Amino acid sequence: QIDLISLANAVETMAAEFDDLSGVKVAVMGCVVNGPGEARHADVGLAGGKGEGVLFRRGEIVARVPEDQLVPGLMKLIADL
Repeated sequence: QIDLISLANAVETMAAEFDDLSGVKVAVMGCVVNGPGEARHADVGLAGGKGEGVLFRRGEIVARVPEDQLVPGLMKLIADL
């Protein structure tokens, strides 16, 4: 229910803005129900749904946000690592 390819591309572009992400695992998932659990080994991630999604840290949901706030929210999670 989300354009996952465009979302993944946006995350890749955003991640390039950080100087060093070595060792940081970032997940981009397409299902808000299963995504966080399936990506529990990632440090941070997002999972998209219809018009909204969730941000998660190590498999635990930390926020539910509108779709247009997924990438900025993920950027903040990465910055806080």
